[in-house]
Amino acid sequence: MLVYYTSKLVCQMFIYFSLIDMQFNGPSSNKQDEKMRRDIRPVEVALSEEHTKCVTGILEESLHQYGSLIPIHVDDVVGKLQDVFHDNFSQPHRKAMVQHLIQSFQRSSGSAVAKTFRVNYKRHVLTMDDLGTLYGQNWLNDQIMNMYGDLVMDSVPDKVHFFNSFFYDKLRTKGYEGVKRWTKNVDIFQKDMLLIPIHLEVHWSLVSVDIPHRTITYFDSQRTLNRRCPKHIFKYLQAEAIKKDQRDFLTDWKGFFKMNVGRQNNDSDCGAFVLQYCKCLALGQPFNFGQQDMPRLRRQMYKELCHCKLTL
Repeated sequence: MLVYYTSKLVCQMFIYFSLIDMQFNGPSSNKQDEKMRRDIRPVEVALSEEHTKCVTGILEESLHQYGSLIPIHVDDVVGKLQDVFHDNFSQPHRKAMVQHLIQSFQRSSGSAVAKTFRVNYKRHVLTMDDLGTLYGQNWLNDQIMNMYGDLVMDSVPDKVHFFNSFFYDKLRTKGYEGVKRWTKNVDIFQKDMLLIPIHLEVHWSLVSVDIPHRTITYFDSQRTLNRRCPKHIFKYLQAEAIKKDQRDFLTDWKGFFKMNVGRQNNDSDCGAFVLQYCKCLALGQPFNFGQQDMPRLRRQMYKELCHCKLTL
């Protein structure tokens, strides 16, 4: 309707100005008429029917790959369109149309795929209820924390050991006797780093242990000082050293609170921060992220979990 109206308006203006030209300059030549007709082009359509079909295909593929469109951003779709058609789709009017198509698809796609979608990795099984915790400002649950932690550990298996999110609570409440069997198949003192997620009531934080340098470091995106956590971990390391006959690791441990790290500005992103701390520490990458990066990093972690592989 918009194209028709605009074209009609252009034609009316053309006729109007042609009459003025004839009134003052006389009838124009055939060559002038042809030139003016060539200069009048139809209004550009934001997306053609072929473009729209391609967007739908991209979204359908994403839905089957991820169970939902939670990890899909309009820039992802625009990038794929540009790869297919070798054209610029990042112009505001085109990008807005792509966003509209994504929203329309979300409303009409239904939940049939989401109900049956599963991610299986080793002993982990993620459902859409689990993956949905990565959406918006939801709190990440233990299933997400533990599978992502295993992906981190498996990316550098000889160097890093990741403890299950239930480990610290068991250690805190039952002591060493409650967790002594958790490492029966691994010698933690042969690793470079231990990563221990801490979940206290409604907040996630992290303890990392640098084995070669004998340091215990506490990371908290709210920058709170929980002095009990490092002490519990220190006592655990001593007990483990005795049990594994690694008495060189009984002494000379130092504790640190890492304060110059990315800080959350809400009450919901602590789990996402902890997982990013784990990834950066394991891969030796700097903490170059903050609160403003969380929406993007949540989408990235969703994809990594579905692919069962970290984006390095």
